[in-house]
Amino acid sequence: MIAGNGQHLVYLGFDDTDTKTSPKGTGRCIRDFCAELPGHFRLCGVLRHQLPKRPEIPFTSNNSSACAVIAMDAPGLGRELFQAAADYLAANTPEGSDPGVCAAAPGDVGNALVDFALACNGRVVSQAEAMAAASGVLLAGVGGTNDGIIGATAAVGLTRHGWCGRFIELGDMRSLPATVRVADLLSRGIQVVSVDRDPLTPLADDAVATGGWLRPSLWAGQAVLQVRADGDGRWTAALGKKREKAA
Repeated sequence: MIAGNGQHLVYLGFDDTDTKTSPKGTGRCIRDFCAELPGHFRLCGVLRHQLPKRPEIPFTSNNSSACAVIAMDAPGLGRELFQAAADYLAANTPEGSDPGVCAAAPGDVGNALVDFALACNGRVVSQAEAMAAASGVLLAGVGGTNDGIIGATAAVGLTRHGWCGRFIELGDMRSLPATVRVADLLSRGIQVVSVDRDPLTPLADDAVATGGWLRPSLWAGQAVLQVRADGDGRWTAALGKKREKAA
């Protein structure tokens, strides 16, 4: 799904869309924007990407950015999507936020952008570095200090990297029951992988307890739910929910 499967795809990154008193974070902001997309755009999924919580890096609460993967009827629609996203952020982010938006087709995300995104996990980076890495793709600051261009660029690069982040939107996963069959997850493009020390392979008729919080990871460009054994034919999601702003 993330690699494209012949679709015209665009990665749309948002960051720094909130303040400490905002009722919703960046993940919810991008999901709300995608809920209003016109018919020539189709949401494939939304990923949350974690960035470092370091005292020298300004962030609101969790320092996470988000990337939506969107299919388009034609490749030339990417600029229209980017402009709509920038307009949305300008109209819907609070004073005191520093929103940024980045948009790129997967094939336009080169090694420099991916390397920048990975560097964001290990050191302090600058707006100038983000702009240099995003050369050839669409990037804009929409308010405040414009620092959101850093995380927005990182979100696009990390999604293209394909080995980090978790899905906060993917098909109907939010409406699935607290216990689901492995086959039901596979039919939705979600692989199920045991992360036990001596793992068995989850089988199609096995049950997976998610606690009503299903958030697959992005591994090798695929949605992958990490699970641990909980008895014969039973599994439980390895990653649980923490208290944070709505995403």
